[in-house]
Amino acid sequence: MLVELDAAPDRRRRQLLLAGGASVLSQPLAAAGRPASVRLAFIDPLSGPAGDIGRNSLRSWQFMAEQLQGPLGLRFVVAGFDNKGSPQESVNALKAAIDQGFRYIVQGNGSGVTAALSEAIARHNQLRPERAVLLINYAASDPALTGERCSPWHFRIDADTSMKMRAMTRFMAAQTDLQRVYLLNQNYAHGQQFANYFKTEAALQAPELQVVGEELHSAFTLDDFTPHVTRIRASGAQAVVTGNWGADLRGLIRAMQAQQLFLPLWAYYPQLPGTPQVLAASEDRLPVFQVATGHTNQPGPLAPLAQRFRDRYGEDLVVLASYDGIRMLARALQQAGSADPRLVAQELSGMAFETFSGPALMRSEDHQLQTRVCISRWERVSVRHPIGADGTAFTFAPLQCFEPADLALPLRCAMRPF
Repeated sequence: MLVELDAAPDRRRRQLLLAGGASVLSQPLAAAGRPASVRLAFIDPLSGPAGDIGRNSLRSWQFMAEQLQGPLGLRFVVAGFDNKGSPQESVNALKAAIDQGFRYIVQGNGSGVTAALSEAIARHNQLRPERAVLLINYAASDPALTGERCSPWHFRIDADTSMKMRAMTRFMAAQTDLQRVYLLNQNYAHGQQFANYFKTEAALQAPELQVVGEELHSAFTLDDFTPHVTRIRASGAQAVVTGNWGADLRGLIRAMQAQQLFLPLWAYYPQLPGTPQVLAASEDRLPVFQVATGHTNQPGPLAPLAQRFRDRYGEDLVVLASYDGIRMLARALQQAGSADPRLVAQELSGMAFETFSGPALMRSEDHQLQTRVCISRWERVSVRHPIGADGTAFTFAPLQCFEPADLALPLRCAMRPF
């Protein structure tokens, strides 16, 4: 499935996209007095159990491309390819996008998908360097993607699981009454990495924490989390730590509410569309801590953009990395003076720039963005934090943010040359 989202629609560019037309990649950025047009292929689930998250993410990238193109002096065309959450479907979508002239790929839902795309792109670029392709990963958090499986063509613009876990466990270490936790995760790359890195970082940052139960469950297949919540209660855990997202996080929360098990819940993705609505059913009786690069009331230049997004779509702007991705890519294109991904990748590697949350560095050694991570808490809106999450009377309010230097981990990447 191909979904066209043109950030600045006009008949000529629609014809170009639908026909697969001549690539602009060999052209300079400014031609005949017009801003350059750069095409992004968004490959993520747009249908199925994760389709709601994928569609919100696609809208986020389209919206940022539209809103930022004037100040940046570049036009972006964003087209969505539905991968149905499958690595093989993603590779098929990649081939279709390349055939249609796309040279920039955006993806974030599923580290297994990212790995498949990264490897396919590396093979393609080796065989067809004149048609090189670049991958921007906005959310897939497996550290291996910028570790042993790193690629010069892959750039992650979100904190990875190891960075988020370091922030989480350092914050937990200061909670002296927290000693027993229960790990519940989806049984695929992200859930497995979430559990493994939690145990590794907890041993370093908060050795008093004890994992009293650990489960992996099939992703997006469970209708009832009651048995899992029953086991959590029986374990004597004082908190639940989960990498679940979308329908699986909502299902867990509903089961905890039904059993009146209001233990603190630690997660990466409780702000994604639909989840705050479920949380609001129990108001603030269920303590939820979010570990992410941003929060609901993000200040600065992102605030008015987030409000415009809410006004237009009736949902929150939660893929904040879309702001960084468009701005970072535009700057690299301008510095390269070309839309050739080979030249743009060289500009991105080692780039220092201002993100929505502060200064960050795209580390040249592994292409992992060094950025801050914040712990925020589910609570009622207030004068200080007035914007509710997902239209509710509750919000994710920041408690503590960790700077990039606090979260940097040793390099595990042997980066191949471009």
